Amino acid sequence: MLAIISPLASVAQAAASASTSGPTSAPGQHAGIAWHQGDVDSAFAEAKAASKPVFLYWGAVWCPPCNQVKATIFNRQSFIERSRAFVPVYLDGDSPDGQKLGARFKVRGYPTMILFRPDGTEITRLPGEVDADRYMHVLKLSMNATRPVRELLQAALSGSSRLGAQDWRLLADYSWDTDEQQLVQKKELAATLQRLAAACPAGENARRLTLKAIVAAAMDSQEKDGKETREGVKNEASRQAELRKVNQILADAKAARANMDLLANYATQVVEYLTAPGSAQRRQLADAWGKDMQRLAADAGLSRADRLTALVAQVQLARIDDKKGPVDPALLNAVRRQVAEMDKATTDAYERQAVISAAADAYTEAGLLDESDALLKAELKRSHSPYYFMLGLAANAKKRGDKAAALDWYDQAYKAAKGPATRLQWGVAYLNGLLDLAPNDESRIEATAGTLFTELAATPNAFYERNRASLEKLGKKLAKWNGGNGHGASLQRMTAQLAGICDKLPGNDGQKAACDGIMQTTQARS
Repeated sequence: MLAIISPLASVAQAAASASTSGPTSAPGQHAGIAWHQGDVDSAFAEAKAASKPVFLYWGAVWCPPCNQVKATIFNRQSFIERSRAFVPVYLDGDSPDGQKLGARFKVRGYPTMILFRPDGTEITRLPGEVDADRYMHVLKLSMNATRPVRELLQAALSGSSRLGAQDWRLLADYSWDTDEQQLVQKKELAATLQRLAAACPAGENARRLTLKAIVAAAMDSQEKDGKETREGVKNEASRQAELRKVNQILADAKAARANMDLLANYATQVVEYLTAPGSAQRRQLADAWGKDMQRLAADAGLSRADRLTALVAQVQLARIDDKKGPVDPALLNAVRRQVAEMDKATTDAYERQAVISAAADAYTEAGLLDESDALLKAELKRSHSPYYFMLGLAANAKKRGDKAAALDWYDQAYKAAKGPATRLQWGVAYLNGLLDLAPNDESRIEATAGTLFTELAATPNAFYERNRASLEKLGKKLAKWNGGNGHGASLQRMTAQLAGICDKLPGNDGQKAACDGIMQTTQARS
């Protein structure tokens, strides 16, 4: 599953030193991979003529996990050589048709990587969060697969005995986080993964499916935000069984290493799901998990970004029941030492983008906000996308309670953002910040919305995929802001501007329904 990245951990960086050129728009372009940039139809035509699979990569220039993939996978000689056996396509979310193509292929989260047959049949969605060796093994299996994952899933759930170890490996390493409900509805994911884990022969694949099922259940419980109690989610006997399985993985160094992506990225969510606050069980589980994270943070075989992610988890686990409490001085020293080492050692432009974001998050999680700020501000001077670091600075200011500084950073980030989809996302972030931190500043809120909607009107294909999702959330937030009609006149003017955009869209254009829906949502609680 993809990393769940906090606003600060998602901070991006590009250029490293004067001798290192900044990233190009296409991933791995420097490595000689013949990417088709956005030209999907010609790529499939070429693939069909040559009987080659199509490898589709969906990402963005500023995205730290995307740059991690570029730094650890796309630059590997083994990947470059294998790329000659498929037709590689790069879809940038900020390209003119990026979001429309994203809707066509049902991709939203950055990065998403899909392997297709020459005829367009989707084989699998590849796990960009795993280490490079595991990724290359899954890629090789996927290219040699006789059945797509969709068919393997159906066979596994029907009780078929025809699945071999490699089939189960494809199911265990499928990128369920970027599935976008192509194979399984979100509300059914945890139960489906539980069924797969139960059906899978004992071993590495079963352990990974079990852990993914627990992670999915934990995330589902977290999203319910208290609407469903721990006891209501699952009976205690089942929970204790899951707890035993997690402890078994943690106690096995090899198994923990094989599942480091899940253990590092979802540590606190799973611990909070499986144990009660303040309980001895919680402390025991958090301590055992923390020791594994300490070991992974020191594992030189992992990428620097992955090691820092493990360090972040270690800090979070140490404060799991007291998130504002003091951090052990030895752990603070470890954070400072490792961040300094990674900062100094990382010179690749793509890698820095992921490393600096994780490093800043480590500082923030440890309560070292001033040091996090200093790291981020230093990167503003040399980053190709400083607007992303500015969101991290806004998050730090918000954490301090400095509303004015937070809003100033949101404002700067929006003004500096590049690319139509990115500008929309950053504009919504600024507007959300205003609604949260300065809800009575109607003039500023209305002016920001006016700027955002003016840009929206001039953007082709503006109501697809990530854009649409951002606007839908904004519509709900505006409606909530106007609860009791406290800002009715202001919201009415904003809604009228949005309605003018909707009215200009052709009636047979799917975007019109999306636009109208957003407009209606803003009025839901007026």
